[in-house]
Amino acid sequence: MNRSERTLVNVQTLVKLPVARIWDLWTDPWHIIHWNQASAEWHTARAENDVKKNGRFSYRMEARDGSVGFDFSGEYRKVIKNKSIEYFLDDSRIVSITFSEDNNETLISESFEAEETYPVDYQREGWQSILNNFKNYAETSERFRVLHYEILINAPADKVYRTMLEKELYAAWTSIFNPSCRFEGSWDKGSKILFLGEDKEGKTNGMVSWIKDNIPNRSIKIEHQGIVKDGEEIMTGPEVEQWKGSIESYGFISMNDKTLLSVDFDSVKEFEVYFSQTWPEVLKKLKSICEK
Repeated sequence: MNRSERTLVNVQTLVKLPVARIWDLWTDPWHIIHWNQASAEWHTARAENDVKKNGRFSYRMEARDGSVGFDFSGEYRKVIKNKSIEYFLDDSRIVSITFSEDNNETLISESFEAEETYPVDYQREGWQSILNNFKNYAETSERFRVLHYEILINAPADKVYRTMLEKELYAAWTSIFNPSCRFEGSWDKGSKILFLGEDKEGKTNGMVSWIKDNIPNRSIKIEHQGIVKDGEEIMTGPEVEQWKGSIESYGFISMNDKTLLSVDFDSVKEFEVYFSQTWPEVLKKLKSICEK
């Protein structure tokens, strides 16, 4: 189809944040994996984004049940920070985005060339849903702080990966958090998993989570969806909303026979001090186990 014959579709949303913050949330891969989906049945498993002219991007879009997935990818033609983005998708369609700030609110306007497989209205609805998800995520993003820790371990990535996930060893390296730390479920991509421990009164508490992505020896992403309180799984309510949708990510970078392990995760503000004290000790414990 000639470019002149393609249908141009427009969607937009108004976000109650200044454009500088919008730009970061729109372009940072960490944030992209939180909001880039058209419905609750889909998610972005991983994202790469080189935001510059001739830079490339690739978002791995997958159904949450693992039944289907595809790469949404392309190349940037024009990038003006805090102003506009234009890119070619790999199927040659053009997408243009503008960001216009007024009184600390930002209007995001997006136009794209429709493809031929699905009806135009269906495509408009999907792209609008993604914009709506971005708005919802952006306007609540201040509830989280993204924390980062890393450690160099004198062991190959496959050993570090196995040590982290094996049941008995997991209990050992996470015992700094709680001597009764454990998991129930599977680390397989798309699986439900519970992270549990007993409090001082012997009650079982923890998190209800989902394995968002798992590439052996390379990366693991966990999405927290609910809590366990006194042995009961709770998926709604104020305590759940505090953590719901937060992501915990592990990266394994091979450096000869060593591994640089990185940990990135969303934390609510009141836990920042606690994590700053415990995570370095947890990683030291993991390092000592891996190096035995």
